[in-house]
Amino acid sequence: MTDIHAQIREQFGSANDIAIISHVRPDGDAVGSVLGLGTALLEAGKNVQFVLADGAGATYRFLKHYGKIKKTIKGSVDVAVVVDCSDLDRTGNVLDGSIPQINIDHHKTNLNFANINLVEFSASTTQILANYLELWDLEMTKDVAEALLTGLLTDTIGFRTSNVTADTMRTAAELMGHGVDMPEIYRRVLVDRTFAGVALWGRAIPRMTKQGEILYTKLTAEDRKKVSYPGKDDAELITLLSSIREANVTILFIEQDPDNVKVSWRAKPGYDVSDVAISFGGGGHAPAAGATIEGNLDSVVARVLDATKKIVKNKKSK
Repeated sequence: MTDIHAQIREQFGSANDIAIISHVRPDGDAVGSVLGLGTALLEAGKNVQFVLADGAGATYRFLKHYGKIKKTIKGSVDVAVVVDCSDLDRTGNVLDGSIPQINIDHHKTNLNFANINLVEFSASTTQILANYLELWDLEMTKDVAEALLTGLLTDTIGFRTSNVTADTMRTAAELMGHGVDMPEIYRRVLVDRTFAGVALWGRAIPRMTKQGEILYTKLTAEDRKKVSYPGKDDAELITLLSSIREANVTILFIEQDPDNVKVSWRAKPGYDVSDVAISFGGGGHAPAAGATIEGNLDSVVARVLDATKKIVKNKKSK
């Protein structure tokens, strides 16, 4: 069988027009993967479209080519690459049902939906890109390394997740070796907060409820309106909640509209929330997973809590 890296190298080498795509409500790994790989291809002389159906948060404005991110693909492309995305539905129909040429991802729930699938269970998709970029005859410049390190930092919450390994740290060191200021990126993406974002936290924190080992709370569309928060995300509240010592599983419910709720799970080592996310049509990893679920907020809370309690019960029975 042809080596997968040779296939990817051939695809990139022969293409003129390439689209790099990731998932809706993109996190730092999605944004960093799109901008990192896209910048490397752009510097190799390719025509590149950076595509995120929901755009990218202002947190990542400092990255090279942030301003080129679009919400749709314009015209036709030779190669479509989906990064950091476990299934095509999460691209927000950017591809309009067509099959992409390449899928690069680190989620164990990936459905291998492309013609070429490079799926490795590392700390982030940007770590995979950092490991193989030069194998695909692409150059690791400072701008590329900065985007990739941003994704690595955000997806590991500053190297705090259980999937961080010695290889992860070596990758970070190599990216820093290209002149990237890691402390500055850390400050921008993991420390700095907006006034509206923290005000949004203030709406959800008083609603925190603890049931045994599970802690949960919720954010409504009205909450975002009250504090003038511009997105439909949680302003990284889930990271704060998951640090609470007395909870082993944390759930955040974020009302998107009257009929859809985004659910984020976080789990301490020894607990796996990916299966429950998959059961609701989502995906992720053992310590971190998510899904967007149809239904009103109260009904989704009840269904998800019931399913998640089974995880805790099964853990105790082992």
